[in-house]
Formats: sequence, structure tokens, C-alpha cells
Amino acid sequence: MSLPPSFLDEIRARVPLSRVIGRKVTWDLRRSNQARGDWWAPCPFHGEKTASFHCDDQKGFYYCFGCHAKGDALTFLREADGLGFMEAVQLLAAEAGLAMPERSPQAQARSDRAGQLRDVLEQATRWFRMQLRAGTGAQARAYLAGRGLDEADWDRFEIGFAPDDRHALLTELRARGVDESLVVESGLAARPDNGSPYDRFRGRIIFPIRDAGGRAMAFGGRAMDPNARAKYLNSPETPLFDKGRNLYMLGPARAAVARGAPLVVAEGYMDVIALIRAGFEGAVAPLGTAITEDQLRLMWRVSPEPVIALDGDTAGLRAAMRLVDLALPMTGPGQALRFALMPPGQDPDDLLRAGGAQAMAAIIDKARPLVDLLWQRETEGKSFDSPERLAALDHALAQAVARIPDAATRGHYERALKTLKWQSFGRKPEPRPAPGRRGDRRAPRLDLPMPQTVASATAMQEEAGVALQEAVVLAICARHPQLADGIEARLERLHPTDRPRADLLYAILCGCMDPAAEAALETLMRNPHVRQAVAIANPEHPRAADLLRNALDRLEARRGSESEQARAERELSGDTADEGLTWRINQAHRARERAERVGFDAAADIGAEDASAAEALRAKAENEIWRRR
Repeated sequence: MSLPPSFLDEIRARVPLSRVIGRKVTWDLRRSNQARGDWWAPCPFHGEKTASFHCDDQKGFYYCFGCHAKGDALTFLREADGLGFMEAVQLLAAEAGLAMPERSPQAQARSDRAGQLRDVLEQATRWFRMQLRAGTGAQARAYLAGRGLDEADWDRFEIGFAPDDRHALLTELRARGVDESLVVESGLAARPDNGSPYDRFRGRIIFPIRDAGGRAMAFGGRAMDPNARAKYLNSPETPLFDKGRNLYMLGPARAAVARGAPLVVAEGYMDVIALIRAGFEGAVAPLGTAITEDQLRLMWRVSPEPVIALDGDTAGLRAAMRLVDLALPMTGPGQALRFALMPPGQDPDDLLRAGGAQAMAAIIDKARPLVDLLWQRETEGKSFDSPERLAALDHALAQAVARIPDAATRGHYERALKTLKWQSFGRKPEPRPAPGRRGDRRAPRLDLPMPQTVASATAMQEEAGVALQEAVVLAICARHPQLADGIEARLERLHPTDRPRADLLYAILCGCMDPAAEAALETLMRNPHVRQAVAIANPEHPRAADLLRNALDRLEARRGSESEQARAERELSGDTADEGLTWRINQAHRARERAERVGFDAAADIGAEDASAAEALRAKAENEIWRRR
């Protein structure tokens, strides 16, 4: 039905937004300004204690600074109470004292038909509940008692029973004057192509399914016969019911989450009932299918971080892994998931009966974030014993993270995955002996023997220079963490000169500074040469990335020169020494001098000449430039 804009504007003008929202929230009167129509309260859409939800009567809009929910009075009624658009308009129009515009005959007919279907479903609900208490429901009552449910629970969850009779419900509804076509259209009966209709639910415990507004729209049935083709059977798609867009017990769960309960998503009706009975009143379940995109959006409208409680079997784990792919393109600020995996072979109902509410609370408290499930899916049962397999892992993770639309969330995922890679495959570089200790030479770091017949007069000076350049590199990365992205491979080759520096490098690569790393950085900053480096003294320096690359190029060039010189010196004591020794050492020194030609404070093209010189040195080293061809 099309409504004139002037009618909606008149409704908004007559009904203050704060009056509509005030039925669901408690206003923070200390922060609110009632005279100006400026209201604040804890958000009704996600559990919180602070007043981050703002309502502006003058503009007619609300906004939550926590979950970013926003809209007008019609939006609020649709989101908070699960009303349709026309239902919300009718409610506000009645409150405003306005008559609804005339509907088209087609719209009026659809509305009338929907009302008739709901009435049929309510009659069926009452009849199913009566059958549970009748003689035919003895087996069902025994089963429910074995699951710990008493009569109070039957009433609370409106549990019923459908006798194993093909026409029992149809006969009852016909006797009440209900048209057969309504019974079929509501999903209570099935009509074969050639034959008369028959009851869809037979020999099953019945669970009514209601929308967020509390209106009956479908049923779910659990078979009493262990040999039944389907253990659970749900109503088919009807004008009232779309199983991919609804959740079992959504209405009560929304109210519980508003009071601070977590939103827990289980797999089945009995799991939800067991969770609610144990005090987890924010429990819901999908309706016989895997979780859909629409159901995810529905969950996030209730809570920014639902907890997915899956059975501790192979099927439950597979469902969790499928949900990873579904959720990644939709996740972002205020839209996260956590996964509470049950112990092997148990579902939430089993766990609650075995360990009580405390056991379930412990599982929920330890629920794992989505990034952990992504990592587990890509690594579990796989071997990463070659560079190619590690590269394949990097590629798979990068493809998954690239599907996240929010840039900030993508960045946090990349850092979290980097930490998991270091924890699984990396290790902190082993420190070399401190200067002045026995064996403090370059050759041991390269696993090459150092001849004792050659001694460098400038060994201590060289070591001090390398240590200073290394300190500058680490300090720049610590002051500018974002610069470490993209150069992890070069940083991993640093092999810091002592354990504190190794701790600092590990923290930089993982993106998580800890007390040991902070202490190491503080030690580095005590050196005035480090402290006064341009990119460190000026945290906002626009060319910090160039300065970092320059420092790395110089450090790599010096270490490369030293290793090649050590190799040439080693030949002096072997059988391969010849008259070209002087020439080889000279070539190594000249390559290093070219790499160090540009200083940290160069004004133009900083880092460009160093990079090319360092690359040339590495190429010459690989080709063993000192050997005569």
C-alpha cells in the first residue's frame, strides 16, 4: 500500500519519538535535556550500561554511538518489536488519532488473509498443547520428563504433541469451521497432487515458532519414532513464515539481551530450552537450516557479538567453518562473532545436564573470535614444512581477509593472523654473544669457522657501528609500527645482537608490545645517537619510511660486506689462497662504501642509492666476485 508522505509526516509530528522509544528504555535524566527534546539512554538493541543511545525529538531520529542503530519511530518499531511497515504505521496512526488512508482491495485482501492464517495457527497451538496432556501424549510426556522438563516448562515454551494420525488436526479444525485451504496454506496440512490433504505433523513433539512480536507463524516437530525419516520437521515456507529470516525464541531473547544477557545461538529447540532454563535467556536457534545472511543480520540487530554455540562433533565444526565464509564479508565494527565449541560428543543440553550452568558459562566465557576459526580452518591437519606450503597458507589467509569490507577490521585481522603465524611457525631470533665475550665474531653467526690467525684491529668499532644501525632500525619500527608491514622478511633477517633486542623485534613483528619489548626500547632510546635520529625525534616526519629503508640498506650492506670479508680471510689459511686476496677484500669494501654513501639526513632521493648499492652487493656476493674466472 502506498501512503502519502504528508500522512507519515503528520504521524511523526503528533507522536514524539521519545514517547515511542521510552517504552523500551530508561532515560538517563542527568544527561538528557527534556525541555529541548534531547534524550539519552542505554541502547535497547545491544547490551550496555552506558547511555550511548541518543533520541532527538526535534529531528525525529535516534542514533546509537555503540552499535550505530539509527532511524525514526517507524524504524524503531520494526527493529525493536518486529513489526511490519504497515503494522508500525497503523500503531502510530492510532496513537496519533489519525485514520489510515483507504487501502487498495488487493492490499486489504492480503492483510485479511494473513490475519486468518495467524488465527488458524493459534488454534492449532492450543490443540497441540491439549494433546500433550491427553492419553495419546503419554510417550511424549515421558520423553520430556527424561529431558528434565516439567509441566511449568510445557506451559512456558507452549510445547505440544501431534498424535500419529493423518487427519486428527484437520478433522478438529474443520469441526471449528476453518476452511481447508487455510489449513494447507498455513503449513499445517499437505495436499498431494492427486489426493486429499493430510496432517503434516504426526507423532511429534511440537514447538510453536513465533515472530519477534510474539505472533505464531510456524511449528517445529521432533519425531518420537527413532526410525523416522527426519528427526526434526519444520513448517514449509508460507505467507507468514520464511525460515531463513527468523530465529526460534527471538522475541524473548531480544528482551533478555537488552537486560545484559549474551545472545547465544544454539542448533536446536531443545538446546535453546535447556539454555533458557539454565539462566541463559538470550538463547535462539536457526530453524532447521544452516545460519543464513538474513539471520546473521537479525542477530547483529540484537547483539553486536553473538556467541555461536555449536555441538562438539564433526558436523558442528563443519557448520562453524561454513559460517566463517558467510560472516567474513559482513563482519566489521559492531558486527562480530564468537564461537563456543562444546566438548566432543556433547551439545549444550548435554553439557548443562552434565556440568550445570557453570560449565556452560565457562565455555561461553572462553568463546573464540572469528579470526581463530579462520586460522584453524586453514591450518588444521596440514603440514607447512616447505616455503611453498607456507606461501599457499599466506595466499589463502590473504584471500579470506580481503573479503572483509571494513579497512580497519581488515588491518586488525592481518595483525592477528601475523601473531598466530609467529606463534605457530616462527621463533624469536637467538641472540649472538655480547661484545667482548669469547666467540664474538661474525663468522659464528653464519655458521662458518673463523680462523684465529687473522685479527681485525677495528673489530669493536665495527660491532658498535652495526649495533647502532640495528638500534636505529628497531627504534624507527617501534615508533612507526605501520612501517613494519611489507618488510617483515627483511626484519626477520636482522638477528639482533642481544636478547632484549630480539624481544623487541618479536613484538614489532607480532604487532603487540609487551613489558619486555618496552624495556628494550627504553634502553635503546638512552643512546643519544638513536634518540636524535630524525625519524625518531620527529614522530610525524613525512619521510620516515624512506629513512627506515635507508637504515636497513646500510645495515644489510655492512653485514654483507663483513661476511664476505670473513669468507675471503678464511681462504687465507686454506689451500685456495692466492694473489687475488687483496683484490677480493678491496672489492667487498668498495661495495659497502657505495651502499653507505647516503646518510640518514640526506635531503633528496633518500634510500634510493643505498637500495641499489645494497642489492648490487648482494648480487656480487652470490656470484662470489672475488673468485677469478
